[in-house]
Amino acid sequence: MHPKARLSSTAPIRRVLREFRGRLTMTYSLFAVEMAASLLRPFFLGRAIDGLIAQSYDGLIELSASHLLFLLVGTVRHRYDTRTFTAVYTSFVGNLFAQAGGTPSVSRLSAHASFARQVVDFFEFDFNYVVEAAYNIIGSLILLSVYDHTVVGICLGILVPVVVVGRLYGRRAARLNAEQHHELEQQVDVLASGDAKAVSAHFARLRTLQIRLSDQEAWNFGATELLVLVALAGSLLVYTSEGGAFLQVGGIVAMYNYVLRFATGLETIPYMAQRAGALVDMLRRMGAP
Repeated sequence: MHPKARLSSTAPIRRVLREFRGRLTMTYSLFAVEMAASLLRPFFLGRAIDGLIAQSYDGLIELSASHLLFLLVGTVRHRYDTRTFTAVYTSFVGNLFAQAGGTPSVSRLSAHASFARQVVDFFEFDFNYVVEAAYNIIGSLILLSVYDHTVVGICLGILVPVVVVGRLYGRRAARLNAEQHHELEQQVDVLASGDAKAVSAHFARLRTLQIRLSDQEAWNFGATELLVLVALAGSLLVYTSEGGAFLQVGGIVAMYNYVLRFATGLETIPYMAQRAGALVDMLRRMGAP
């Protein structure tokens, strides 16, 4: 794509992000604090279990405090998010159609209005998945190092293949998303034509594309989950081979919570590759003359 076309395609959303940068910074900051409190809960859970076994309530108090912080910040963020992103959507749609040159077809305008909603949803929901995945992957690795460095090595060992699988999936999904978006841009015109064969063919193509996307997602899910199984099984083998005595009960619970969180973060990588590709294509289409 020509550099000027790329700039044109992202201009409306960049303008809106600048307009609301203060409110967006606030909502993402609240989410970061929320995720930090969530990430620390398994650590404090382990301390609470070991403390209660030793008849100490310190760990339980720490666990309760981290959970209350998570609850308080999460409640405030959810209320603030709705107000922020409804305003972002309204402004984005206004800027988008204000810059539309010429007389674009009603069909394209209808599709682009739908794309605009999905773009805002990306920043409201999908970007949070990116932040959450980063906390789950990086934060879990840091906290796992408190318990066992070999388990950290196993997790790092499967990170690269998961990223490679995610990139391959993202490229295939991007092509399918582009075809799907093209069909959606024609939808109103096809329906308005009153041609039964054309309408039937249009929805048949959409159905085929959706099935192909689903099939790609299924294969990707299987490959990712196999790698996650390697991490979980490897961690168990490491623990049992070391005699199972290097951690207290609470530490074991915390460690496997972090392995599971790490696995959850890995599962997000391919999804985000697909969503990022779809976002780029939608912005390109909305910026095209």
